[in-house]
Amino acid sequence: MSGIVVHLPQGSGEAGGEPTGGGVTLRLGPGEVARFGRGSARTPVELRLTDAAISRLAGEIRVTDDHWQLSNHSTTQSYLVENPEGAGEYFRVPPRRAGAPIPFEFSRIVLPTRHGTTVSFQVYAPDHVYLDPDGAGGAWGSRTVTAYSLDETAAYFLVLVALCEPRLRDESPVAVPTTPQIVERLRGHPACGRLTARAVSSHIDYLAEEKMRISAPAGAESRREARRNGKRETIVGLALRFGLVREDHLALLPPRTGAGAPARDTAR
Repeated sequence: MSGIVVHLPQGSGEAGGEPTGGGVTLRLGPGEVARFGRGSARTPVELRLTDAAISRLAGEIRVTDDHWQLSNHSTTQSYLVENPEGAGEYFRVPPRRAGAPIPFEFSRIVLPTRHGTTVSFQVYAPDHVYLDPDGAGGAWGSRTVTAYSLDETAAYFLVLVALCEPRLRDESPVAVPTTPQIVERLRGHPACGRLTARAVSSHIDYLAEEKMRISAPAGAESRREARRNGKRETIVGLALRFGLVREDHLALLPPRTGAGAPARDTAR
């Protein structure tokens, strides 16, 4: 397991004692811990949530070898763990619950506040491993697992399809879509009406680092835009080369309208 990605959205609090501004993203490997809460000089936390109803040390996230766990340090408040891609699926972590294993691949941790609202942050879990159906009957040592384990019902897969769409539609030469273009392309999808540019970037990072295990292009360390574009190009190239995204997957995207829809779309 390569670890998890924790994303604190803009305006939710602070990280490392500094305002989040445009949000913050933490990457944790096996054995690492991130604490969250209001924090203080005597109670340091990695994710600072600025609401008086949240404990100084509200809880912690711990990464193990094959999953991650959530501990609730509050003595009075339960926390919710939602599956944003599971049609309302969630479970409650009660006060003082330690090391609750989280089964979702993508989770939203929700804490109550004193104003009838909530504070939340997101966790992208380690890659779920699936056995090859043809080898399910053999011993564990002889079983084959899929190289790229992708959930076609997940939001990150919609982002991947949107990245690949121009090349699947033979609109060459066409650059890989930018983050704002993907946000606009998915806006009409029922699950993506509130999709933000930051969330799209997180999905792309998750695809590259957790799902496809792609490294940043060499020599681009000092050029953030070049690194980002190179990552997108590599994701699209790998997805199309191995058939992870095919033309039939375009049906998952909302219909294209206006000048951006070519004649071949309306002929089908």
